[in-house]
Amino acid sequence: MVSIIHSRGDRSLKDLVDLEKGIVAREIYVNEAIYQQELEQIYARAWLFIGHESQVPNPGDFVMSRMGEEEVLLVRDRRGKLHVFLNTCRHRGMKVCRYDDGNTLLFTCPFHGWSYDTDGSLVGVPHHKAAFHEELIKADWGLHEVPQMANYYGSIWATWDAKAPSFLDYMGVFAPTIQWCFQSTDGEDNGIELFNPVTKWRIPTNWKFPGFSFDGDSAHAAMTHRSVNVAAIGPQGEIEGGSRAGMKAPFPKTSYEMMVPELGHGGHNYMFDQPGVSDYADTWQTEPKEVDEYYRETRAKKQAKYKDVYLHAGDGGTALIWPNVNIQPHRILIWHPHGVGMTESWRQYPVDKNAPKVVKDAQRRYMMRYGGPTGVTESDDMENWNYAFPASLGTIAQRLPYNFTMGIGHDFKDDRLPGMTFNYRIAEENQRARLRRWLEFMEASSWDDLYPINPKKNTDK
Repeated sequence: MVSIIHSRGDRSLKDLVDLEKGIVAREIYVNEAIYQQELEQIYARAWLFIGHESQVPNPGDFVMSRMGEEEVLLVRDRRGKLHVFLNTCRHRGMKVCRYDDGNTLLFTCPFHGWSYDTDGSLVGVPHHKAAFHEELIKADWGLHEVPQMANYYGSIWATWDAKAPSFLDYMGVFAPTIQWCFQSTDGEDNGIELFNPVTKWRIPTNWKFPGFSFDGDSAHAAMTHRSVNVAAIGPQGEIEGGSRAGMKAPFPKTSYEMMVPELGHGGHNYMFDQPGVSDYADTWQTEPKEVDEYYRETRAKKQAKYKDVYLHAGDGGTALIWPNVNIQPHRILIWHPHGVGMTESWRQYPVDKNAPKVVKDAQRRYMMRYGGPTGVTESDDMENWNYAFPASLGTIAQRLPYNFTMGIGHDFKDDRLPGMTFNYRIAEENQRARLRRWLEFMEASSWDDLYPINPKKNTDK
């Protein structure tokens, strides 16, 4: 990994991020001191995506996850309760678990043998009587558990900050977006499951490059993914010479950038211009007929459920939750920081939990060739990020700011979705909103400075 020791001198962060002009210093992406501040100010405070309850269906099940640079364990204890623990022994810091997922009765540290129950309690200490003279109080030395965890329609979130607002308050008016993303294709709440293992790989870039680019950067698609668009990588790619033209069912809708500026969440989504859900589009003809039939039937059920509702997600588009997770239909993208110049990218793929095996297999095949380290779109994006980071390291390069001016002053509201801010489908409103939230987190002394809805409730805990 590249070692970076640049100093911003006497310049404040506000000097580096001028959002009124849309000018942002490259230094915020390459400065080691700024990165260390991010770990403390952002990742130790924000609500972070951990996983999904379907990954740990049985007592004793666990799966590894991350919060910032730190490994955590999502565990279902023997009574069925979910926990999120820091993966470190309280004795000398060794990992108590070295597996990505599995089932266990105990977590036993391979260093000195301290053992922990699946509820995090310390239950076994070698030589407790002879060497510790039974003076070690086991109840005081259990696994370190997050102070707040939330299960929202099967998705698991956690924060290290006991004074953070509740997850629902953290999400604000963007919460329904997450609800729809974790529905099955027929509109059933919590109707999905994630299939393991999680796809993981590292990218030599700063976490903000992918984390902010996926917040509705529609401008990149025509150039970066031109070959993909021509080839038509969807399941219908073999139809009509590979062209996807005419394969989409008509439905009155408008594509927008949309965000909650006060909270940092946003994405690129469709605002339907009438209630309901579009008709099923013929997209699975190259798969067994059972696949096409399944999705045709589930779409009809979803149409019936939402025939009188204006939707803005769940039918294509992205939902990027501050600070580092993007949720889309059929894939979840997470970018974990591993240093100022290294990001670990994770992909998790939801499928309808009640779907037939042939449907699940078809969905998996499609998403694996679409995303992931060998996916055609992912490869395109990584090429950009891999070059953008080192191109910003030089002395001369750092004198040149990034331009985030697209669409400044052209945001608007829509009464159908109060609390949201919109811009044209190709804009940088989302990126500016995320940079504004980044600056707020970096400068805030506590959640009292961060939570715009009801800051008093943070002091009541």
